[in-house]
Amino acid sequence: MAAELYDRIDAAAPLAEVPRASVPDALRNAVENALRIDMLKPLQRLHGRYGNAVMHHAGLFRMVNLFGPDANRLVLLDRDGIFSARKPWMAIMGRIFPNGLLLRDGADHKHQRKIMHEAFKRGALRSYAERMNPMIERGIASWGDGGGRRLAFGSYKELTLDIAASIFVGVELGPQTRLMNGVFENMVAASMSLLRLPIKGLEFQRGLAGRELLVKYFGGLLPSRRAGDGADMLSRLARAQNEAGDRLADADVVDHMIFLMMAAHDTTTSTLTSMTYELARHPEWQERLREEARALGKPHLAFEDVERAEQLGWVMKETLRRYPPLPVIPRIAEADFAFEGRRVPAGSMVVVAPIHTHHMPEWFRAPYLFDPERFAPGRAEDQRHTHAWIPFGGGPHHCLGLRFAETQVKAIMHQLLLRYRWSVPDGYRMPVQQAPISKPRDGLPVTFTRAD
Repeated sequence: MAAELYDRIDAAAPLAEVPRASVPDALRNAVENALRIDMLKPLQRLHGRYGNAVMHHAGLFRMVNLFGPDANRLVLLDRDGIFSARKPWMAIMGRIFPNGLLLRDGADHKHQRKIMHEAFKRGALRSYAERMNPMIERGIASWGDGGGRRLAFGSYKELTLDIAASIFVGVELGPQTRLMNGVFENMVAASMSLLRLPIKGLEFQRGLAGRELLVKYFGGLLPSRRAGDGADMLSRLARAQNEAGDRLADADVVDHMIFLMMAAHDTTTSTLTSMTYELARHPEWQERLREEARALGKPHLAFEDVERAEQLGWVMKETLRRYPPLPVIPRIAEADFAFEGRRVPAGSMVVVAPIHTHHMPEWFRAPYLFDPERFAPGRAEDQRHTHAWIPFGGGPHHCLGLRFAETQVKAIMHQLLLRYRWSVPDGYRMPVQQAPISKPRDGLPVTFTRAD
């Protein structure tokens, strides 16, 4: 299908174009972008008025929003190799997270990904699961103490960063966890800064300082990791090589580790927090999952048990549908192309939006309803189109760590379900900030009590 679309460029009509914003619209757009609260409603407004392809101007950028699963497939599969992931992501986060796998294109991306794949094979994932389970048990042991009231987002961030440090780097952070969490929070916030000046006290400078600290930290660990036989991810990447014997350069290993540490614990924290909220609001599903966990008869979820936690998988998928950690995915078109008979000019920033597709009633029945059974084999709404459900992206940039993320989320949830019940205050609705990563603006207050 993509090839047919490319072949019809000469016959394509111009794109629909949003008029330059009026002053009230410009102010509304500026507020929405600055607060990063609701990206879905503006996308729905664009789609409702202009259809599946629309051009508008965002400052100096010519931006093209493409909507729906066909657009996702065209852009993410990129069969003709015309879309750059590096260019838009470098503009967004390149000074903070340069040269992570997401910020590479073409042959370079393929080469780096192939070497990195060694750290995500089944044997490695099995080892990671074995090592993380005791850490989960220790990490959640006190969550029901003192009345059990805590802010879930921060609690998960501490837990997942501790796990990431142990599994990825082979170190125990302990009291340094809060400090390291602050470093990553500063870096993620800086990647979305509007004022990108290295001035002391500004958000962007704090992000640059955080990057400098991590470059020194990981760089200092590399010689011993490369010479040793450690099973942590840093050691695996330092020693990894392809069939030709090529290894990653030190700078590449450091950049990959910084990006992996951020992506692994931030996106997992986002998913766990949103799952916790939905299961608090839907206690009937919490009980269903608790019974499933008990039926497995194991205090820890081993890697081989991940697929057996079937209903937990449905809830995770439904949560990722409602709250994709990455709500939009940008690319730069390096050649003209056509979509649904409309010409898109080279140089445009092309954006597809998982959060929008995931809420299209044509593909997901009653999309605002929390309904994990939509992923059950009898319905399988995510299978109606190859690119209707895309929380992990797709194509060459399909998330390399998705199996690790699934294993970690299910392992944590399994132990929580066996140990606790949890709830949110009556009438509570989680206020969501959707960018740069979906999270609750208030931290999500939750009360954990011991399960029977």
